Amino acid sequence: MDRLRIGVVGCGNISDIYLESPGKFPALEIVAVADLDSARAQAKADKHGVKRVLSVDALIADADIDAVLNLTIPAAHFPVCHNALLAGKHVYVEKPLSLTREEGNAMIATAKKMGVRVGCAPDTFLGGGIQTCLELINSGAIGEPVAASGFMMSHGPEDWHPDPEFFYKEGAGPMFDMGPYYLTAMIALMGPIADVTATTRISFPERRIGTGDKKGQMITVDTPTHVAGVIEFESGVVGTLATSFDVWSAELPRIEIYGSEGTLSIPDPNTFGGPVRLRKKGDNEWHDVELTHGWAENSRGIGLADMAMAIMENRPHRASGELANHVLEAMHGFLQAGRERKHYVMTTSPAQPEALPNGWKAE
Repeated sequence: MDRLRIGVVGCGNISDIYLESPGKFPALEIVAVADLDSARAQAKADKHGVKRVLSVDALIADADIDAVLNLTIPAAHFPVCHNALLAGKHVYVEKPLSLTREEGNAMIATAKKMGVRVGCAPDTFLGGGIQTCLELINSGAIGEPVAASGFMMSHGPEDWHPDPEFFYKEGAGPMFDMGPYYLTAMIALMGPIADVTATTRISFPERRIGTGDKKGQMITVDTPTHVAGVIEFESGVVGTLATSFDVWSAELPRIEIYGSEGTLSIPDPNTFGGPVRLRKKGDNEWHDVELTHGWAENSRGIGLADMAMAIMENRPHRASGELANHVLEAMHGFLQAGRERKHYVMTTSPAQPEALPNGWKAE
C-alpha cells in the first residue's frame, strides 16, 4: 500500500480543508464522500473531484476504503467511528474523540480488538510553531520545565454564530470547544497528565443569540462556561488552564511554559505557525525564535497523513486515539472535580507523541 484510501463522512464546512489534503500529502487518497444530506455530499464531491458519493452505511462497508475520516457533529463521532472500526476500517475523527469517557474507552478497545488505528484532531501540535517549541524544550533552552499556564478567554460565540445553542449544552462549553487544542499542545510538550482539579461556574444562565434567523432567542446554559483548572503532569510540571466564555476581553498569553532557565511563549494552539518567543534567565526582553519546522500554514490533515505513513511504516502515529482519549478524560475530569470539589486522578496515560522530524513529508 503506497497510500491510504479514505472515505469522508460529513461534508460540512470543515470538510473542505481535509478534501484538499491529498494535494499536500501524497500518502492520502480521498475515494468517496457521504453525508446525511446527499446533495451537500454531491456538491463537495464535484468541488474537489471525488468520484463516488455513497450513503454512510455503504461507505463504511466498502471494501475499497481503508480508513473513514469522520467529520460529523460530536454526537455522531462514536456511532460512526465504532461502526467503521467493527467493519475493519481505520478511523480519524475531528475533536473531541467522543462525548463520554465510556465511549472513548470503547473506541480504543474496539480498535485494539480489530487490529486497526484510531486518530483524532487536533493536529495543530504538529505544525511548525509547537514543534519548534518542542525542539527548544528538548534542547534545554529553558532548562527543566517546572510550570505552565494556558488561557482561552472569550465571551462565547452567540454574538456571531447563527446557531450557537449547542455551545452551551452538555459536552460543549469552552472546555470541550477549545480545551482539546490547549490540552493536546500541553501534553505534546510536557507529557501526560497525572491528575486535575478545577473550580467552575455558569456566569450567565441565559444567553441571547445576536445574529441569524434565531436572533433574539434565548439559550439556556447547561454546562460550565468558566473553568479554572489546575493540572499535575506525570513529569511533576504544575499547570494552570482556564477556559471561559464569560470574559469580554483579556491580555493573557495563550500558553507559557516556565523552566529553570527561562520562559517559552507558545503560539495559539488552534494554529500551526508562530510566533514563538523565548526569554532566558538574565534577558531584558523577549526574543522571537525562527521556526525550525515546516507546516506553519493551515495544515489540517497532517495528523491523518502521519497516521497513513505510520500504518505503512509500522510505527506509532502522533495524533493518536490514545492521546485524544486522554484529553477527553482530562476535560471530563475538570468538570467532575468542579462538581465534587476534589482532585480527579487520571486512568489513562498515553505516550508523549514523538517529535516530528524536521523536513518531514507524507509521501
